[in-house]
Amino acid sequence: MEGGSGPGEGSQRGASDEVLLSGVFSLVPALKTDYALSLTRGAELLMCRQGAAPDSPAARLLLSDCIGCYAFQSKGQQQQQQHPAAAYFTVFCYPLKKGWWDSGEARHRVAKTFRVLASQEAEENRAVAETWASKIRELSAPRIPKLEGAVYGHLPWPCQVMVLLNPHSGAGQALHLFKTQVQPMLTEANIAFSMFITEKHRHAWELVREENLSRWDALVTMAGDGLLYEVINGLMERPDWETAIQKPLCILPAGSGNAIAASLNYYAAKICLLKEELLMSCTYFLCKGLHAPMDLVSLRTASGKRLFSFLSFSWGFVSDVDITSERYRKLGRARFTLGTLQLLTTLHVYKGRLSYLPAEEPSSMSSQGEHSRLSAQNAKQVSLCNGKPVPSHPQQGCALEDPLLVPFDQPLPKDWMVVPEEEFVSIVCIYQSHLGTDLLLAPQAKLYNDAIHLFYMTAGVSRMGMIKFFMALEKGAHLTLNCPYLHYVPVKAFRLEPFTLKGDMTVDGEVLACEPVQGQIHRRISHIITGS
Repeated sequence: MEGGSGPGEGSQRGASDEVLLSGVFSLVPALKTDYALSLTRGAELLMCRQGAAPDSPAARLLLSDCIGCYAFQSKGQQQQQQHPAAAYFTVFCYPLKKGWWDSGEARHRVAKTFRVLASQEAEENRAVAETWASKIRELSAPRIPKLEGAVYGHLPWPCQVMVLLNPHSGAGQALHLFKTQVQPMLTEANIAFSMFITEKHRHAWELVREENLSRWDALVTMAGDGLLYEVINGLMERPDWETAIQKPLCILPAGSGNAIAASLNYYAAKICLLKEELLMSCTYFLCKGLHAPMDLVSLRTASGKRLFSFLSFSWGFVSDVDITSERYRKLGRARFTLGTLQLLTTLHVYKGRLSYLPAEEPSSMSSQGEHSRLSAQNAKQVSLCNGKPVPSHPQQGCALEDPLLVPFDQPLPKDWMVVPEEEFVSIVCIYQSHLGTDLLLAPQAKLYNDAIHLFYMTAGVSRMGMIKFFMALEKGAHLTLNCPYLHYVPVKAFRLEPFTLKGDMTVDGEVLACEPVQGQIHRRISHIITGS
């Protein structure tokens, strides 16, 4: 017998155990098995098999793992003929499950369909199914964190998203992965989408700059980090940039590095996922719909470029690996391992001046070595590149001001500090936790902690020292190496002035010609889909 549903009585163990709905339904396709279902205020779906021993524990689905639930009238032609009045509802959950070969947990799909046949009237059965589906969806909504100064949000249900996909990203499997992994989950979560396949460099940049964005509740990129970089800069070039940049962004990893996807997963679960597991996790975030504020960094170059970055800026060894390994992009993330091994044969040294505005008092900074305040002499110096004065940056484009930065032809403020060393192997400014899927460079980073994490490696480090550094990055243990050449300091702003034009720079993995660059953090001006 399949009973109806109705409010249950409160449990003595607490309000979270209060039964909101209860009923007896058949599990599809094993219709010979009936289950007593209980839906609790604590967002649990309890399933007790009818006829089981009284002390048998109930199976349970946590609705915090649920991405969707819908009701419908029939389940196949044969079942419709046998029970034309029956209705059904299906619950889609993606709980964490421990893998076979390691201690990490990844999400896997669990779908349960139940038949409602409490009445001979189809409308009454459909109403019961709709009641269950609606209540399950309500209890599945993520709890919005209440943190001081951080405004979280939630996508509407149902919602419509714009998907920008680069079919050539990474190993070239983005479109296939979207159709086989992402699209089914979006259907389960009742998320409609419009897909735009990029055809050239900066295509997404131009598209979001001109497009009417009011049709979509979120902008989704399926590629590597570079496509999200294009979207953000396209949004910041719009006349309505202040509202446009508030549109929730989402990354579905299909590139080689996938650093922001790895960071988002780390913030939510503190675990490392790769490939399809990471993609499923990020798609799950999108289906849940929670979005959080995210800092952006405004970068200005001596030639007048204005760029916005969400991930990192680098010069030296790290950027060389990123650029050199591009030829191996079909290998996926293995391209970085190959590129690192190649470049380790010859460690180049890059000469320049590095200055920064500390994020906290120098006495409490976690860094190696001594940094000097700007002296009266070097505060009056004009930055030089190849012996020529560097022009001041023009005030063009986005109206967002950079109050911490001054033009290159003006002295830096006295509260800035100058790194005494002028020979570097690598400089990385990062604002998320990960530099790649398994490169945990800044474990202390958050989406909105108002800091640039400045790491630099000075000349003198050996090849073995670099190997140990990269090996330690997997666990984020590189600072415990106590390497005298590795320095770290949290900053609000920085300026890098190369003495020669040697070596390319990268911004969020994208190539930037070598020239003086400075940047500052802007707190919580964008939003991105994230985990709870």
